[in-house]
Amino acid sequence: MYSTLFSPITINRLEIRNRIAYPSLGLLYSYDTKLNDKYYNFYNEIAKGGAGIVTIGPVGIDFIGSGFVPLSLAKDEAIDSFLKATQMIKSHGASPWIQLFHGGAYTHPFLINNETPIAPSALFSNYSKTTPKEMTLEDIHAVQIAFANAADRAKKAGFEGVEIIASAGYLITQFLSPLTNIRRDEYGGSFENRTRFPRQIIEMIRDKVGTDFPIGVRMAGNDFVPGSTTDTETPEIARVYEKAGADIINVTGGWHESKVPQLPMELPQSGFSYLAMNIKHAVLVPVMASNRIATPEQAERILRDGQADMVNLGRVLIADPFWPQKAKMGKPEEIRPCVACSQGCTDEIFSGRPVSCIGNVRAGFEGERKISKCVQAKNVMVVGAGVAGLEAAVTAKRAGHHVEIYEKSEDIGGQLWTAAAPPHKQELLEYIRYYRAMLKKYDIPIHLNIVVDLDLIKKINPDHLIIAQGAKPIIPPIKGADDSGVLSSWDVLKNSPYLGKSVAVIGGGAVGLETAFFIAHKGTLSPDMLHFLMTYDALEVERLKHYMFNGSSKVTVFEMLDKAGQDVGKSTKWILMNNLKRYGVQIKTGAKVLSIKNGLVEFEKEGQICQEQFDSVILASGSTAVKDIEIEIRRRVETDLENKMEKHGISFSTIGDCVKPGKLNDAMHGGFLAAIRI
Repeated sequence: MYSTLFSPITINRLEIRNRIAYPSLGLLYSYDTKLNDKYYNFYNEIAKGGAGIVTIGPVGIDFIGSGFVPLSLAKDEAIDSFLKATQMIKSHGASPWIQLFHGGAYTHPFLINNETPIAPSALFSNYSKTTPKEMTLEDIHAVQIAFANAADRAKKAGFEGVEIIASAGYLITQFLSPLTNIRRDEYGGSFENRTRFPRQIIEMIRDKVGTDFPIGVRMAGNDFVPGSTTDTETPEIARVYEKAGADIINVTGGWHESKVPQLPMELPQSGFSYLAMNIKHAVLVPVMASNRIATPEQAERILRDGQADMVNLGRVLIADPFWPQKAKMGKPEEIRPCVACSQGCTDEIFSGRPVSCIGNVRAGFEGERKISKCVQAKNVMVVGAGVAGLEAAVTAKRAGHHVEIYEKSEDIGGQLWTAAAPPHKQELLEYIRYYRAMLKKYDIPIHLNIVVDLDLIKKINPDHLIIAQGAKPIIPPIKGADDSGVLSSWDVLKNSPYLGKSVAVIGGGAVGLETAFFIAHKGTLSPDMLHFLMTYDALEVERLKHYMFNGSSKVTVFEMLDKAGQDVGKSTKWILMNNLKRYGVQIKTGAKVLSIKNGLVEFEKEGQICQEQFDSVILASGSTAVKDIEIEIRRRVETDLENKMEKHGISFSTIGDCVKPGKLNDAMHGGFLAAIRI
């Protein structure tokens, strides 16, 4: 079905079983530079799922470049722990690789005992918020030796390939960029001088590991930072790597500090594959494409179109380690999607917590969260077909129980339909595709348009009841908020009604801001129309931008707190806020809305009472748990939901937003955990 994707490829003299690579991604499963069972279980699952290459990393080569938290192979005593990992990966037919890492100016001082990080030049880093020490020639040589020695240890530890990171804004990239390298010696100035540092590293590694051992370089296809390296220069850099001895070039996007999104939903799927093709035109060695390659169809097309020779599936394999197996078996509909939400992975890393996944509840918990077959099958009734109920139903069925789902609306998905409405959020609907496939695979009956009450529960008489009723919008205590002309954000996102030229959104949390973005985007140029107009030079660039960012409504957001978007993920908040600015959304913080009447919004800001007139007013003040069934049970049965209901012999669990409104992560993980406890 995907013949190119599952064809072998040879790198140097090493044959890889297919064209799929799991790249280096920081996981933060330990805080002491060492591998542990959490790492072993994670990489074992990736290898078992069918990837051709499994890369462990990033792995530090010395203390000053990585510190006391990231994995490290700076000393010989670490070899045995990595040997255990490589043997595990090989046992499943995958090839273990390692990525060697030095952060340079990107190294946060707190990770290196508050020492000063080192870099090509003593220029302030926007990422680490510090000014590094300029490297001496002795420093440069010491780091190069550390790379070579770490590569030698990697070979002894059973790795079949080694990759050095020359992307994302880390040390090697800092030498390449005229923005961060203003040296006046042999390592700065001209192109030849700026590429000398990585060229010598590759040559020194080759001397250490021999001619037959594969060496890879992960490079930026474009730094996407003004004044830094662009895609016009990167092909020549790739040729330097190839000439120095690199056997494969792994092409990704830009620096961490780039204002061009590199990972979230805003980046179109497989969006940076053109960067890989740009490098492939320049070199003869194999090239990998990276970033947001989500489906087998996309991966196969990239390979067949000649854009790359291999594909990196990073967060995609965190979401579903068995993506390769399912694709090879011709069952792509069963692949659990990565929707590029960044909530379980990037947001967690940015918060100093280990990586997980909102969709794959076992990611990072492979050793603890196992689905064991039940001793005695129970009849399980699930009320609610949102993500919490669906995950609970599928998990319970996989454990061997008899499961049926009851849903009051006409379709499954719950709040996914509204969550997927704002721009760039449509991929959330992939969860609905996935759960439809799971319901079919496990033959789980679903009863739609059924309102469940205690009488129906008593009639069905399940052995266990899972309540996943969800939530409903809050009507805030604002005079006029309950007026028939005032809409909720849920109404707007679900039904997309006509709103008029001026729209007020009351509430500047995540839902309010996403709703504002949704409204401001209405009436703007579609990507297809933009492509058409650009193809035929129909409009000047500035006019194109005007129609891209000016739609049918002007939006104002009222937020009573001093800052808007406080519940938006750390790694994506800047993107949302920048988009709102592009689309002309006005955000009034510290503004307490007092009343709404016929579109007139009265609010207090800085002690002043103000008024503004709008065509439409939207409430986005949060949600509250729906507890209809719980309340009915409590009224008719004097017991607690968490205990046995002796009168009817029914045990209960409540999950998802009907417990407490939260995020997708809470719903899916809660559904899974409730099911395995039955």
